[in-house]
Amino acid sequence: MTALYIDTPDQLAALCEQLRRHDWLTLDTEFLREKTYRPRLCLLQVANPEVIACIDPLALDDLSPLLEVLYDTAITKVLHAAHQDLEIFFEMRGALPTPVYDTQVAATLLGHGDQIGYGNLVKAELGIELDKAHARTDWCHRPLDQAQLDYAADDVRHLRDIYLNQRRQLAELGREQWLQADFDELADPARYRNPPEEAWLRVKGGNRLHGVQLAVLRSLAAWREEQAQKSDRPRRWILKDEVLLDLAKQMPADEARLRRIRGLEEGSVQRHGATLLRIIGEAKGVPREQWPTLKEGIRLQPEQEPLVDVLMALLRERCQQQRISPSAVAGRRELERLVLGETDILLLHGWRAAIAGRDLRALLRGELVLRIEQGRLVISDK
Repeated sequence: MTALYIDTPDQLAALCEQLRRHDWLTLDTEFLREKTYRPRLCLLQVANPEVIACIDPLALDDLSPLLEVLYDTAITKVLHAAHQDLEIFFEMRGALPTPVYDTQVAATLLGHGDQIGYGNLVKAELGIELDKAHARTDWCHRPLDQAQLDYAADDVRHLRDIYLNQRRQLAELGREQWLQADFDELADPARYRNPPEEAWLRVKGGNRLHGVQLAVLRSLAAWREEQAQKSDRPRRWILKDEVLLDLAKQMPADEARLRRIRGLEEGSVQRHGATLLRIIGEAKGVPREQWPTLKEGIRLQPEQEPLVDVLMALLRERCQQQRISPSAVAGRRELERLVLGETDILLLHGWRAAIAGRDLRALLRGELVLRIEQGRLVISDK
């Protein structure tokens, strides 16, 4: 099936009519964000059983007809590694297209390990080796040649067969409903908001600060986030993470000390110096009880460490039986949290609980026994 190239309103209207004839479609985007805060949509690819199309948002002034289709709750949107694509639509509309189905998430239940790439999944499921020649294409450049359009179209072309294969396999295994909680979480708007007051939590190295330094970092990071959002420029173009950390650590009180901050460019001092000093001064005056704190790391007692090892053994055994990667179900840190008595963890909800979570809790309660028989691990009731 030859992919259509859509760059006029009439073509878009005709495509939308075709897309509405089915209750699912595959979806992918090509975007750039190296020079912007928000991703810049450069190409949008869609397909269903009867059509494949590459839509040019740079040539179309109004994508509303397409957005009406994508936000139609009667049509399932099938994506692979959906988060970044969904982020684009959240930026456009402040809401997410639902319902969604993520083939990368579904692949974890079908023996493909955790976070398999699209190319590897196409090869594993369909035996097709994708061309990677255009992986670094500048998708904003026009015109796009046929090879580029074919490369982009393949991202939704093969996704159709993968989706149908996965649905069939999940039905055969009785796992059709297991992923719904994961898909609902993927479509939670809270995942895509970036409130400035929480920006300090994403500053790399912030866990090395403490006390009032964290209060200063919180204020500086919030200011940077606001500046980046207003100017639509990458955060690092406003101030790099390492500069934020040094400002929060050293808390300069005047311009002379400000200029000694390594990596703080002269232009930044001239443009923002007074503002930075004001923010630092105000943050230093925040009462101690209002200082932010970092969540303490998990600290097990020496006698609890072997419990985690035993839980890991059970987890691996259950995942091997179900042909699922253990890392897709839980990591060691989640098992440590389980040993410490925490219950608000993914392991104890949805399909992860069905695979291993409930048995892990039963083992901790002494209701299950592990033993070795003929060189194999055997799990049984006490």
